[in-house]
Amino acid sequence: MLYAVLCYNNEEMVCGWTKEQDEAVMAALTKAHDTWEKAGKLKPSIRLLPTSAATTLHKQQDLVLDGPYAETKEALLGFYIIDVVNLEEGLAFARDLAQANPGGAYELRPIQLYLPGAPIDGAYATDREYAGDKAPAPKVDAK
Repeated sequence: MLYAVLCYNNEEMVCGWTKEQDEAVMAALTKAHDTWEKAGKLKPSIRLLPTSAATTLHKQQDLVLDGPYAETKEALLGFYIIDVVNLEEGLAFARDLAQANPGGAYELRPIQLYLPGAPIDGAYATDREYAGDKAPAPKVDAK
């Protein structure tokens, strides 16, 4: 099962780290990354630039604003894509990250790939759940 692990933290604190502090956290995270990558579970990982570099499009008004959509102390700072057996294994991954990176939260959200030919086996075989209803993923004709 594919999960996005969304990484939230206090952006002011994280962006205030010295180069040495940032490198120390990244070195600690690399240990967790290496373990999960060797197991074939870690997929793309993204570290986002600060929210000050963000642009938001409010769809209904077609309004473009500088900055992120939400104004909170904890911002989405990056995310991982992992391929794990179940939520419990996903939580084990998040706990490994939490040991290396102080503060914040990790949100685990199941994902469904929509790119035909995506390089992750079984991407279209997972079931999707909406408001308690369980519907199988749509079948894709390979022509």
